[in-house]
Amino acid sequence: MTTSTWAIGTAFARRCSGAWTVTPGFSRADAARLYSPVIVDPVYGYQSINVEAQLRTPTSLLHWLRRLIHIRKRYRAFSRGSIAFCDPANTRVLAYLREYEDELLLIVNNLSRFSQPVELDLAPYKGYAPVELFGETRFPRIGELSYLLTLGPHCFYWFRLERPTGEDSA
Repeated sequence: MTTSTWAIGTAFARRCSGAWTVTPGFSRADAARLYSPVIVDPVYGYQSINVEAQLRTPTSLLHWLRRLIHIRKRYRAFSRGSIAFCDPANTRVLAYLREYEDELLLIVNNLSRFSQPVELDLAPYKGYAPVELFGETRFPRIGELSYLLTLGPHCFYWFRLERPTGEDSA
């Protein structure tokens, strides 16, 4: 459990373990005798930031991380196979392709704190259909021109590129 308000938003806060229940931290000691005071903020305090509370909230960070891990485990291309970096003109966007066996993934990351447009040269994948992995949302097919995306601040997209089938290429 983070121990003071100066730690909110720092690396220290992200590395500290969180409380499992609505009790402050892991100690049974009187709060006044602790090394550092616990956070009593209603938004970032132990009353709302604990595993028990996050399990009850479907939109919590805990549930989001579980979905993220589930997707990474589902696609072996994330950890195996080849990697090919795209070279967009916008240097604030990191984009690359991961391929393993029959899986082909396109990963696009906005490294900026501002929204960023990006044009990706995906001409070798003309006709492929990008499908976003979190919501299984189909994006427009890749054509001859650069593929355009706009990413929000620190946003990322994970796409599965589906090969065109006989009826798709017509």
